[in-house]
Amino acid sequence: MAVELERYQDMLDELGEHAGEVLRASWDEAARVFSPRGLENYYLQGAVGLKSLGRGTDLVVSFIQSAPAVARELGEDAVHEMLTAAIKMYSKTSAAVIAAMFSTSPVAATRLGDPELFRGYLHLLDTLLAQAPRGVRPMLDHLGTLLSQLTLGGLRRWALWGAQAHKVDFNGQAKYFALESPESIGVLQKERKGTLFIDVQRRIGMYLRALWGRDFFLRPTSGDFEQREGYRPSIEGYIIHLPDAYDDLVWQVPSGDEVRVSGIELYRAGAAHAACHQVYTTDQLDSTGLSALQKALIGLIEDARVEAIALQHFPGLGQIWLPLHTATPASGDAAAPLMARLAHALLDLEYSDEHPWVAMGRQMFSEQRQRLTSTEWSRELGLRLAAEMLQLGVTYSSVTDLPDIPYRDDNRYLWEFEDIREAGQVIAGVTTQQVRKYVSVMEMVNAIDVPGAGDDANEIWVLSSEFFRDEESTSLNQQEGRSPPPDPYHYPEWDYQMQLERPDWCTVLEKRAKNGKLETIEEIVVKHKPIIGRLKYLIEAMQPQGVQRLRKQEDGDEVDLNAAVRAMIEMRMGEQPDPRIMMRNVRKVRDLSVLLLIDLSESTNDPVLGSDSTVLQLAREATVLLADALDKIGDPFAIHGFDSNGRHDVEYFRYKDFGAAYNDRAKARLAGMSGQLSTRMGAAVRHAGSILKRQPSSKKLLLVITDGEPADNDVRDPQYLRYDARKAVEDLTQAGIVPYCLSLDPRADQYVSRIFGANNYVVLDHVQRLPEKLPILYMGLTR
Repeated sequence: MAVELERYQDMLDELGEHAGEVLRASWDEAARVFSPRGLENYYLQGAVGLKSLGRGTDLVVSFIQSAPAVARELGEDAVHEMLTAAIKMYSKTSAAVIAAMFSTSPVAATRLGDPELFRGYLHLLDTLLAQAPRGVRPMLDHLGTLLSQLTLGGLRRWALWGAQAHKVDFNGQAKYFALESPESIGVLQKERKGTLFIDVQRRIGMYLRALWGRDFFLRPTSGDFEQREGYRPSIEGYIIHLPDAYDDLVWQVPSGDEVRVSGIELYRAGAAHAACHQVYTTDQLDSTGLSALQKALIGLIEDARVEAIALQHFPGLGQIWLPLHTATPASGDAAAPLMARLAHALLDLEYSDEHPWVAMGRQMFSEQRQRLTSTEWSRELGLRLAAEMLQLGVTYSSVTDLPDIPYRDDNRYLWEFEDIREAGQVIAGVTTQQVRKYVSVMEMVNAIDVPGAGDDANEIWVLSSEFFRDEESTSLNQQEGRSPPPDPYHYPEWDYQMQLERPDWCTVLEKRAKNGKLETIEEIVVKHKPIIGRLKYLIEAMQPQGVQRLRKQEDGDEVDLNAAVRAMIEMRMGEQPDPRIMMRNVRKVRDLSVLLLIDLSESTNDPVLGSDSTVLQLAREATVLLADALDKIGDPFAIHGFDSNGRHDVEYFRYKDFGAAYNDRAKARLAGMSGQLSTRMGAAVRHAGSILKRQPSSKKLLLVITDGEPADNDVRDPQYLRYDARKAVEDLTQAGIVPYCLSLDPRADQYVSRIFGANNYVVLDHVQRLPEKLPILYMGLTR
């Protein structure tokens, strides 16, 4: 790793065993998004500081798990803001609420998309703790739903309305913030916006890149805390700020028809116009001695100039800008309508306006088109237009006289523009944090510059797999006694009481499986030699047979001559002939991938009644027999296992992967299987499903072997994880994956059918028969 965690062993000791394990699992992800300074000052010291509060481990673990995601979205300073807010909340609420704030912070960071908005969100939580403390937890539980429909301003108005309306009604307060009251739904519908920036940001960025072949940095901005209108678009340096939401614009034209411009079209128009300034406005305009009217008209001409240049290259941009110019002679002769009419006339050559000031501006602009590349021309023309407007006696106010052109920015960029490249500032969006790059062995050997890179390295190269030297059977990491850091995978979890998914609630950590003695697998093969002999005939029957010819078909590929001759004979004899005289050629090919997922919880170490073996030993024996059969059949298969120690630490082991050979190395991993901890089935099933989805096979089977119901040490409600596992199974079924459960729990009939479905499970009452039943069950499922 770039920054070695072992350097902070004293901090690990302070955090305790469980939090330390979660930190080790999250360290690799954190090192990718934090700078070395941020890792120590914000991440590690933040975790230790939270531990010193003495409010439980879950608070610390939630921060450790969530902080990297916040830093990835908004930068490490946002993590510092979050810690500061948590300290302020410490004396106002419980540790469970602060932990929920940490757990949902990645959702807020992703949906808000800007450090300033995230800071405003934290301030809103602090305000609510003072006005409606019992509503904060239910609101956090539904934060994903709320921010998918509301801007930060909308969320603030919705929350403060509920706090004011239910100031002394604590039961009503809880229902309001849990979206369970009619008032809550009504205010939510009232505050909803048409199109949220965060939902279209990627599309707009790709749209601008397709036009100009470069990246533009887009950020949301919110101006609707107290009023429903957002700020106008603006540009600061290299960053384009757009309103965090746009409602559809609807108006009627003189003919009576209704014109509608959607929110996404407004975003395209505003982003494209701002991008024109960044591309074509190359010189800063001097505002010394200029009046507000002169600055406004110079900006208006500069807007028209950059749009004219863009239309020369991309004529289609006129289709997104023109519908938003609605000013006509009927709009009036005040300053703002006149400026909007001139902007319309400069963009639309077919627009007719006989006002002398508008006509003069259009004529001068047309005469100077050959000077479009000059920013100074905008200044000259703007000053002349300002003088003519004063001659007409038109008054202007910079506060009230704003042209009604919703997509154009406020033009602060023209007057505050500085040459960022000469000043040596970093382009927005580009950070100096370390980058971890996964490379091949040959890239590592041939191109690496510094084998022992330290904390100041800009790029750290790592291998995506274990490295074995020469003919050695152990990898370099194994020889040094170091396991590669596990990659965390975040998955939602279903809360049946709220009927909502908690986003990124569980973390699956893929850990390296330990090796055992290869002799253990050989002993299993010898022990079950009679079963292997019986399986031989089933295996031969399931192996693909190439092309098979099916006779006696009414429709087929060719005529069966023997059947045709018999039919002719029957006709000559006056009998009814058999019409099935065709043959069909069928290609027998098995297109199936199977993943065997084994429950490795502590209960698998219990001995089986009436046997000297444990549940885990029988599961290993059954897995070895099935793997041997699958290897001979030729079906792609993988063997994985899982256990859990709370939602932050669902351990996942890959004993044999798709595409990997079933060789001594895979068998050694199977021999090293061990049972420990608990059974958080839903998260493991989701992770296994994500692996199966990447398989190209048309049929996919997830075969789960478990000896008990889903359970974990941080869940008291016995129904909670059952419903979550059921939801995970339903999601896989919708994705085209067939989940099937082989349960070793005699009482499993009470719950397993509700999780996997009536026909997708079997309960094995005699566990000692598992080794012979599992291969036969598989062959029955896939025949």
